[in-house]
Amino acid sequence: MKQKTVVIGLGNELFGDDAVGLLAVRRSAQIAPGQADYVETGLHGVALLDLLIGYEKAIIVDAVKTGRHPAGTILDIETGRLNPIDNPSPHFTGIPELIRLARELNVCFPKEILIVGMEVVNTEDMGTEMTGEVVAALDQLTERILSHVP
Repeated sequence: MKQKTVVIGLGNELFGDDAVGLLAVRRSAQIAPGQADYVETGLHGVALLDLLIGYEKAIIVDAVKTGRHPAGTILDIETGRLNPIDNPSPHFTGIPELIRLARELNVCFPKEILIVGMEVVNTEDMGTEMTGEVVAALDQLTERILSHVP
């Protein structure tokens, strides 16, 4: 039986700081098992649709690289603040396109989606370690996630 809330960690452990969403969700599942469904995935955009169907609330955790905050800064991002992708395709879409697709399909989709991101430095270099600032803030990210889990 599904929980009412799903916590989805996005990323890839092979690309340094890009693993932060996966690791934080893994820790959250260890600390608070049974309070939500926890999912780790390398999927993104509309490919997340199947993972979200049937839940009332979703928390999506991901690495964020804006260059506007120090590495390790945790950001709560409302989906309404995200800009749609200018030229989406089936291979490159974002959360706004995902939400629009779910509405058009009229599927049972979370009414509340919160993105919890962490400002990171390196998500491009394969085989690299996570940066020190990101590793140091991982416990705080886990605490932030769990603060949003009912």
